[in-house]
Amino acid sequence: MLAPSPFVAAFLLSLSLSAAAAPQDAPAGLTLPLKKRSPAARTADEWGVWAKAHRVGLESKYGNPHPVRRATGSNLLVNQNGDSSYFGSIAVGTPPQAFNVILDTGSSDLWLADAACTTGCASVPTFAPASSSSFQNKSTAFSITYGSGQAAGALGADVVQMAGFAVQNQVFAVCDEVSDGLLSAPVSGLLGLGFQTIAASGASPLWETLVSGGAWDSPIMAFQLTRFLNDSSAAAEEFGGSFSMGFANTSLYTGDIDYVSMPVQGSYWILPLSDITVQGTAVSLPSGSGAYAAIDTGTTLIGGPAQYVAAIFAQIPGSQAGTGNFESYYTYPCDTEVNVTLSFGGARSWTISPADFQLTRLTRTTCLGAFFELSTGSSAPAWIVGDTFLKNVYSVFRYNPLAVGFAELSATARGLDSADTPVPSATIGSAATVSATATARSTNAAPRARGPSAGLAVVVAVAAAGAALAGVWL
Repeated sequence: MLAPSPFVAAFLLSLSLSAAAAPQDAPAGLTLPLKKRSPAARTADEWGVWAKAHRVGLESKYGNPHPVRRATGSNLLVNQNGDSSYFGSIAVGTPPQAFNVILDTGSSDLWLADAACTTGCASVPTFAPASSSSFQNKSTAFSITYGSGQAAGALGADVVQMAGFAVQNQVFAVCDEVSDGLLSAPVSGLLGLGFQTIAASGASPLWETLVSGGAWDSPIMAFQLTRFLNDSSAAAEEFGGSFSMGFANTSLYTGDIDYVSMPVQGSYWILPLSDITVQGTAVSLPSGSGAYAAIDTGTTLIGGPAQYVAAIFAQIPGSQAGTGNFESYYTYPCDTEVNVTLSFGGARSWTISPADFQLTRLTRTTCLGAFFELSTGSSAPAWIVGDTFLKNVYSVFRYNPLAVGFAELSATARGLDSADTPVPSATIGSAATVSATATARSTNAAPRARGPSAGLAVVVAVAAAGAALAGVWL
């Protein structure tokens, strides 16, 4: 087997921690475009390395704020490596330093590479605590484990800004030890958008501090993600879409947002996967917790129990189970246009574009599917639904009452899937008008490592290994 090229290695590590550019903030009520990067041509062997890392990584992954004036804001996203991952930007400290971070609804911790990092940080922008007059050292060890590696350091607190909001004492980790390949420039870390209950640090996530403190007009955050997977002319980084805080951008969707209540209290953003159809044929699914699916912006593909993934590909003539690095994946004839729909909670069905179902072409006639067999921990959802699905909808994560909603993308949104759309440049915006104070739950336990049972986080199956790997964070 050929050794992976440097590009593929970085792609596989895809936590998409890429950009060192400063965060992009837009005026209240506006959404920030995401920037995307398409992958260079890869051999079948290189795709095999990527596929294995994505699966292993995901398996490892799923395992009293002060009231403030309400507002809305948006953050520009970058689409990296042909829909492999999407990252936005934040600013940390006084004066603010800008960093690019993977936005992950599948995990809950914020961490950045430390300027004193000794391993795994050579090519990425790093945070220097000494350069911030407002940084507070918490003198508490931090360690988090992904399928592809580990990040370790210590907890601190500082001002963190994003999309025009500021949290004055946000607890986050500054990591001086990072497994090689876990970070890929220009990404410097990860911003978890899951719930505090699964935070390894025990700290309230940035978004949860803001929404619970009443900082947002509406208790929602939303994503629109672009597609360049099927564009051979796409650049390494393209416009990626937008991440909105406190509102849903009506210019990016049509019709109503179809909300489905979460079957369990906040940990991961979980919905019951009630129906799957392939080529018009329904696939029988279990009920109850066996159908729970984590909606994970930090995961590139869709992973699920072996028997149901096998049933999906059984509807595609000529499909075959993969071997070697492609174990747990399936191939199928490239001349077959595969139509898949998903339904959550018995609500309406949502179509996955055949362009998204086709992860890549391995040979002239053989293609690799974007669904794969996944074994998660006992406390994690059975399914991890990532960007393969989320590129096809406008997705909304609602804090109160707890729900996840989807809506049809507008023509405006779909028009952003074009190399003609300028890639946003990052800038540090003002966050003086809205603020909140982060809190952490008290605990005498050492920070827990994340494994399959810890949660799917953004890092789900591709977690550590695939984190940087496939643009999926575990």
